[in-house]
Amino acid sequence: MHGVMALGRRLRSERPPGSASIATLSLLGTLSRSGPLPAAQLAAAERLQPQSLTRLIAALEKEGLIERHRSDTDRRSLMISVTPRGRAVLVQDLRRRHAWLEQAMTRALTPQERRTLLSASEVMMKLALSESASH
Repeated sequence: MHGVMALGRRLRSERPPGSASIATLSLLGTLSRSGPLPAAQLAAAERLQPQSLTRLIAALEKEGLIERHRSDTDRRSLMISVTPRGRAVLVQDLRRRHAWLEQAMTRALTPQERRTLLSASEVMMKLALSESASH
C-alpha cells in the first residue's frame, strides 16, 4: 500500500511548474472518459461537494477547458463537457507523466518486475472503479 501511495506522489511531482492542478486533471479525465455529465453526476464521480465543484467549473470554464450546455433530453439540465483545449491539456499532462513512468520502469525494474507491475495495475484499476460499501 505504501508503494502505491509513494508512486502516486512521485507521479504528481513529475508535473512541470505551471501545469494544471490535480483537481483539474481529474475532472478533465472524468469528462473525457464519460462524456458530458450533469454537475451532480460529475460531483459524485469526483467525490466533491457541489459547492467545491461549482468553483472549479467556473474556473475551468473561464480558462476554456470545459463548457456548459443544455441537455438534449432535458432542457432544464446543464451538461458539462471537456473542450478540445481541455482535452489537449489532459493529453499533454498524461504524455509527460507516462514518459517519466516508462523511463523509470526501464531504468529501475527487471522485465519480470515490469510485467508484474502491469498486471497489478489492471487489478488496481478494477479495485479503484468498484463501488465501496460506504457509498
